[in-house]
Amino acid sequence: MSCYLDEQNGTVEAVLSFKRDQLLYDIANYAYIEGHVMETENTHQQHTVQDVGEEGNVDRVTRVLDLNVAKCREMLYPFIKHEIHRHELDDTLKETPAYGMVLKVPQGFSQTTLNLLGRLIHEYLVCKSVADWMSITNPAKAQTWESKAEEAERGIRSSLHARRSRVRRRCHPF
Repeated sequence: MSCYLDEQNGTVEAVLSFKRDQLLYDIANYAYIEGHVMETENTHQQHTVQDVGEEGNVDRVTRVLDLNVAKCREMLYPFIKHEIHRHELDDTLKETPAYGMVLKVPQGFSQTTLNLLGRLIHEYLVCKSVADWMSITNPAKAQTWESKAEEAERGIRSSLHARRSRVRRRCHPF
């Protein structure tokens, strides 16, 4: 995840960028661990869990990432609000090197909140992808990863709700 800030018109434009290779690395790493700790003598089933990043399998992950990036953008709607630029959308599989989210936040928006938001979105994307893969290859673990994704989503929504407006602090003479 990286972030770029550009001030304009009383707002700050923040760009959150999520590198596909970093997302895939974390997804593959978690799938490898899940396969490694499986309590089974069936090595084929273990390899199936672990092969999330292999040719063909990664196409499913790409589709799931695309879907969940769109969900994140919708969660961030109060800060994104993009007008429609392309009237024609298709379902062609595209492997973009990075997923970007451009937010317009009020000046004074906390850098720490932005950092937290970026990390929570990364976690959400990874956990949703692992949950989907587990639902196919190891259904017993799918709910574990879905719960982790839901926790990240709650964190995203909480961060956004807490920072929708400026915080006014009262000064006390003591």
